[in-house]
Amino acid sequence: MLNVLFLGSGTSTGVPVIGCNCEVCRSTDPRNKRWRSSLLVRSATTTLLVDSCPDLRAQALRHNLTAIDAVLYTHEHLDHTTGFDEMRAFCWRRTERLPLYAGAGCLSMLKKMFGWAFDESNTYQGYIRPAAHDHGGQPFTVGDIEVTPVRVLHATVETYGYVFRSGGRSFGYVPDIQELPAESEPLLENLDALAMDGLRYRPHRTHFCVDDTVALMQKLRPARGLVTHVGHEVEFGGLQAYLPDFIEPAYDGLEVVLD
Repeated sequence: MLNVLFLGSGTSTGVPVIGCNCEVCRSTDPRNKRWRSSLLVRSATTTLLVDSCPDLRAQALRHNLTAIDAVLYTHEHLDHTTGFDEMRAFCWRRTERLPLYAGAGCLSMLKKMFGWAFDESNTYQGYIRPAAHDHGGQPFTVGDIEVTPVRVLHATVETYGYVFRSGGRSFGYVPDIQELPAESEPLLENLDALAMDGLRYRPHRTHFCVDDTVALMQKLRPARGLVTHVGHEVEFGGLQAYLPDFIEPAYDGLEVVLD
């Protein structure tokens, strides 16, 4: 069994955007209110957080999230990392350090940004105390969830998506992508569900646009596709109508249950 909760489904600005008066930013549809992208993956015994976005505190309070078993990072960009210190609340009741999994580039940047947290002398229970693991793009297991990193191209930084497996079910998550390398493609084929970057309708230099996402999902053939990391140029209802039947827009608070 896998239970996946979209804590946030927006791009780096969130939606509404500060100072914007467009139709989507003024929308009263709650599915057009998008916090920065973050994901919670749960099995029968394990809870994983993917990325610590700037909205993590609000997301945790909304969903009564009080504990996680590990945090995984897709890449080092600020909209995916700068809620880092909010994770201290997940360390208060732990005696051991909080496992943190990422690629080498992201780990290096996190240690520059939050060096005090990774210092071995950091033993104070009130601080976040991570145990850093460079997964090196290789599969690993946390509790009863098998995790496979999937290397993708995005801007100039090392970036990964992830495939989660537990109880015979599979879920893929790729929130930031501009190109899928050929060697990564088989890792995302024929999943039970796959969520992928779809920033807007117009092409973008470092992100998939909606048509890119649709074309790749038609090739990868997930049973259920979801579009996430969406900006304020995209209205939920319009996107829902635009997508093929097996693909839907993700939204903040959407829960995907694979049992």
